[in-house]
Amino acid sequence: MTTEPSESIECPLCSGIGKITRAEILDRLGVRDFARVAQLSAEEAFRLLLSKHKQDEQHVWARFEAELTKRTTLIAERHKDELHSLTTRTKELEAAARAAEQQKSHETDHANRRVEDSLREVAELRERNHELETEMAKVARVGKREEMDFAEEARTWAGIHISNKLGKNGDYLLAFRDPSGAPLEPRLLIDNKDKSVVAESDIRKLVRDAKERHAPVGVIVARDETQLRQVDRECRWAQEEGIWILRTTRQWLRRDLDVLRPLLERMRTEGVDFLQKNAAMAEEVRRTLVDLDEVEKELKKAARAIDTATGLTGKYRVRLQSLCDNAPAQKMPPRSERSGARGSTRWQ
Repeated sequence: MTTEPSESIECPLCSGIGKITRAEILDRLGVRDFARVAQLSAEEAFRLLLSKHKQDEQHVWARFEAELTKRTTLIAERHKDELHSLTTRTKELEAAARAAEQQKSHETDHANRRVEDSLREVAELRERNHELETEMAKVARVGKREEMDFAEEARTWAGIHISNKLGKNGDYLLAFRDPSGAPLEPRLLIDNKDKSVVAESDIRKLVRDAKERHAPVGVIVARDETQLRQVDRECRWAQEEGIWILRTTRQWLRRDLDVLRPLLERMRTEGVDFLQKNAAMAEEVRRTLVDLDEVEKELKKAARAIDTATGLTGKYRVRLQSLCDNAPAQKMPPRSERSGARGSTRWQ
């Protein structure tokens, strides 16, 4: 520790002739410099205190660092398993995310393919729909022509009245005529069908149309008997929801009307529920129509057999005629000679 130079004062002993330091004067007088001692003691105390404080601070920081290291090690050891589990879970989640991304990519590709297939199917369905619309237009034209042909044919039948073409709920209203030409009740609702097979939906539609027209009898007319189902051919006259339905063809209708005429006259006089009160008669009508169909089939077979026999007869007649024409001509002897020759033969 460096000391400042002692303050110089005039020596009271020599009246300022020489110079002496204050410390030397106090020394010579046997008095100590308490202020200086106090200053030096305070400085030393501060130095020792500062040194101790620095040592304590360093010791505290060393203890803090040791405790921090200890606590960090304990925390790391305590959370080591959790950290490992979290790391494993993180890896699993990353793998799942990659798998989900791949699955999403595959699903997107699959969805794109399905969209392409759907668009292709839509295009095919549109084309098919266009074809079906074309076919339906043809069928509609055929059906309309069928209806017009039927109306022209029905107008030629004696005692039959047929209305103009109906706009909806059926094709025509048909009825018998009185002597004055006026149509008689009950009227029959006609629905012409020219399709491969008459369906059950056609029957239900005819029933609905007959109810709308207040017609007690509905007639579904097929172009040919092959268009009728087996159940239609076996039960050509039956009741459906209060409406009597006749399943017939263009060829059978005129004959069926002749069979049903007495029943229709009774329905006109006794009410439309006449047949409902006489179930046995309705069943007999059904059997009669079926029997008539069978008779007609047998007559057709007989007619075909007759036509075949006629054809074969003509064929063999032509054959015999050609044989006769090609045979060599022989001169016949006179009649007297033929008689004499037979007599001589007898004698011999």
